Amino acid sequence: MASAVAAQVQSNPASAPQLQRGIVKMVLSGCAVIVRGQPRGGPPPERQINLSNIRAGALARRAVQGQTDTKDTPDEPWAFQAREFLRKKVIGKEVCFTVENKTPQGREYGMVYLGKDTSGENIAESLVTEGLATVRREGIRGNNPEQARLCDLEDQAKAAKKGLWTEGGGAHTVRELKYTIENPRNFVDSLHQKPVNAIIEHVRDGCIVRALLLPDYYLVTVMLSGIKCPTFKRDADGSETPEPFSAEAKFFTESRLLQRDVQIILESCPNQVILGTILHPNGNITELLLKEGFARCVDWSMAVYTQGAEKLRAAERSAKEHKVRIWKDYVAPTANLDQKDRQFVAKVMQVVNADAIVVKLNSGEHKTIHLSSIRPPRLEGEEKNKDKDKRFRPLYDIPYMFEAREFLRKKLIGKKVNVTVDYIRAATSAMETGGVPAFPERTCATVTIGGINIAEALVSKGLATVIRYRQDDDQRSSHYDELLAAEARAIKNGKGLHSKKEVPIHRVADISGETQKAKQFLPFLQRAGRSEAVVEYVFSGSRLKLYMPKETCLITFLLAGIECPRGSRNMPSGMQVAEPYSEEATIFTKELVLQREVEVEVESMDKAGNFIGWLHIEGVNLSVALVDNALSKVHFTAERSSYYKTLLSAEETARQRKEKVTNLKSQLSVAQLTEEKERVAKYRPVYVTEITDGLHFFAQDVETGTKLESLMESMRGEIAAQPLVEGSFTPRRGDFCIAKFGDGEWYRARIEKVESPAKVHVYYIDYGNREILSSTRLAALSPAFSTRTLPPQATEYTFAFIQVPQDEDARTDAVDSVVRDIQNTQCLLNVEYSGIVCPHVTLQFADSKDDVGLGLVKEGLVMVDVRKEKHLQKMVSDKHTLSIWRVL
Repeated sequence: MASAVAAQVQSNPASAPQLQRGIVKMVLSGCAVIVRGQPRGGPPPERQINLSNIRAGALARRAVQGQTDTKDTPDEPWAFQAREFLRKKVIGKEVCFTVENKTPQGREYGMVYLGKDTSGENIAESLVTEGLATVRREGIRGNNPEQARLCDLEDQAKAAKKGLWTEGGGAHTVRELKYTIENPRNFVDSLHQKPVNAIIEHVRDGCIVRALLLPDYYLVTVMLSGIKCPTFKRDADGSETPEPFSAEAKFFTESRLLQRDVQIILESCPNQVILGTILHPNGNITELLLKEGFARCVDWSMAVYTQGAEKLRAAERSAKEHKVRIWKDYVAPTANLDQKDRQFVAKVMQVVNADAIVVKLNSGEHKTIHLSSIRPPRLEGEEKNKDKDKRFRPLYDIPYMFEAREFLRKKLIGKKVNVTVDYIRAATSAMETGGVPAFPERTCATVTIGGINIAEALVSKGLATVIRYRQDDDQRSSHYDELLAAEARAIKNGKGLHSKKEVPIHRVADISGETQKAKQFLPFLQRAGRSEAVVEYVFSGSRLKLYMPKETCLITFLLAGIECPRGSRNMPSGMQVAEPYSEEATIFTKELVLQREVEVEVESMDKAGNFIGWLHIEGVNLSVALVDNALSKVHFTAERSSYYKTLLSAEETARQRKEKVTNLKSQLSVAQLTEEKERVAKYRPVYVTEITDGLHFFAQDVETGTKLESLMESMRGEIAAQPLVEGSFTPRRGDFCIAKFGDGEWYRARIEKVESPAKVHVYYIDYGNREILSSTRLAALSPAFSTRTLPPQATEYTFAFIQVPQDEDARTDAVDSVVRDIQNTQCLLNVEYSGIVCPHVTLQFADSKDDVGLGLVKEGLVMVDVRKEKHLQKMVSDKHTLSIWRVL
């Protein structure tokens, strides 16, 4: 069809008129139409056809802006009626036409018929019959039957006094067009978001149109609320550069709305721009544009969209999932997660902060979940600098932090919730945050309970705020619009953080370890009998920190009547080894009472100011529960208690089951309790790929080296078969991608920072090195080669028992020596102990088995880091002796 329209341009006016077909795109006036072909891979060709032998009135025209010598011209009588008659009859319909004449200026004149052949309705004849057009009688040819028939029809219209031939001249048919609105904001508000009948007169791009509002003939520009389509950017020289899919988006809107009867809901008017939603009997164009991948949601205008923002998000999500048009290179934030890791049910064990909780998975694993897209209460401006000398306690000193924590605690603790992971926020290094402590990787999710979105509930009460993102940032809550709406309600109603009232103050006295203060509280707590409390922290199975709401104080509480296994702790003589099952006892107590509301009976206190007594939760005595589960033994001090018989019964039951720590002293000797573990030397081959300036190094396990080689070969083969389009990838911090290294090859990488499109900081996850690249040297990482297929192969280590020199020159010498000796070589590695940043290891040369760290000590390049663990003393002693001799 497109070729049929295009072919007519080459037609010879002198030859017999050739019948052509097309779709009417637009009616310019009562005697001119624009006909287009069928689209094939893009917007189709089009041409203007002027109806032969007739003339209709000219429509109104606005003066050219900025030219004082021009002015507005009104409609000619019956011009708009002629246009409307023709528009309603032919717009969007298939017609056939012949071109009878073509002027030197390129204007084409011909006959237009409804349908596929000339048996259809002759449009010119219909206009003349209704008295909406006049016949050009000059130069009438006697052998032209079409022209003669038009003259007869005109005579009949005159006799019937139709249209132009009615008495009075038709002044009542001239529109009073209004090109401007004095106060557009009041105009929009006055309509109360009621649908207004309109005709779409022009389509600027996919989401901006010019509309004629009826019946008052306001001509206004309307931008579709909630979305943005690719557009045509105007360059300095006045030319326009189309963004990808801008022409297709414009045609999509034109083919459905141009000169159609529609209804428009005018929703807002910020900055003189009218935002609205266009409703057509065949659907909502806003949703259709999103679903077809011609538009993206925008937050700033989404708030005024009245037809349900969730529908727009769902349409955009569908386009992303199918990677349609503008989303052809889209990679979802959770693309690397399995379905079971994206959605799961878990039990809430702890509220860490006003936006973070710890949940227990079905596997028994504990996982920290951050609520997506919200920010907990925090200090702003001058408040940060107040009370510097006072011990700062965020839970009580940050306004509304305590209320937010309490809301989550009462709502969630011990309950099962539904977790939907929205995105994984990459770890932030101290360098990126300007020296601020680094944040580890965060799992951000939407958490619901009983159909209630916890983040939304928190925001609606004014106990958290919503994070604002860059428009292209996809790492956000899947219910982001509901969060924004909840925040707007909280602001309107002055809730919580948005209240103008004085902020709540929590004066909580911490008397933990304060012996004198504890003595003052002791008589009061003893007389009170059972007191309400909230377990704030669990130090061990029998040692807890409690918040007493009535007394507004924090106390350390020891369970009476039992002897619980002790955990490991630092002593002046060295590290005290944990007793068996101490960790299990701590976990048991945490799962049973942490952040729960309990009742306590205070009996006494110890010399350190810790209160001793009994703790009850939902009718369960925690001391009895620990004994019953063989995680503690009855202490002789329980004899004076009314719970003594219950404790003995529980201990006897546990003894009969022969579980865990029952009769611990008779089963294990003192030697067994204090037995030290031996150093484990289990060296494995690794390949050192990178050395850092801080004397850390990255290494790959040799046994997985073939997997990496196979993956890289497959990945590069795919790239060779389907070359990548440069500049099509948009880098975002934390995303995995592939990067083109200096050798011209592609490697897997993670984006650590984006300064500009020309400066993107990447980390090569399989080799450990870093580089700053242009975004043109980056591309999306295919799921087939993601970290799910093969985890990152470069692991960071540092040398055990070694102090990194503080002097820059000395450190550089040590690094140079290590680079010279082990970089890009195979070595043997053994993990000695863990560290804050990475494991501390000993490294041996693969051939000689000589210790690399020991060699650095021998050369006097580093000093020995003395460790206290007994099982490491021999290694430390050997190196320390060498270090001393080197100094001497």
